[in-house]
Amino acid sequence: MNLFAIAAASILTLSFLSYGVGYISLFRFKIVGRIVLIFLTFGVLLDICAISIMLKGSNGHPCSLHGLLGYLAFLFMLFNTVRVWQIYFRQGIDYPVLKKYLNFAKLTYIIWLIAYFTGSLIVIWK
Repeated sequence: MNLFAIAAASILTLSFLSYGVGYISLFRFKIVGRIVLIFLTFGVLLDICAISIMLKGSNGHPCSLHGLLGYLAFLFMLFNTVRVWQIYFRQGIDYPVLKKYLNFAKLTYIIWLIAYFTGSLIVIWK
């Protein structure tokens, strides 16, 4: 396994943990709190770093099926996090989140889990 893959996998796992804590906090408490803001944002920033490293060290074409799934998951994560920040700036801290938004957050997390685990399987099988 090359150094880029190890670095990207490590950073992506930290992103997975950070975004997961933010998502679970959002879903559990159903409010936009500081923990949600911090962990979702940190998860997205780590994901940007991991994607950059993966693209730099990738021998294959960045438009593979896994690559497209990863880009889609990242866009959903980014939109979800931006939306949480919008709620925070408009409504303030500890504002209750609507059910339709929680459903979108759940969809986002599921897509991200699929991309994460398919990428993990690809790295393991290579």
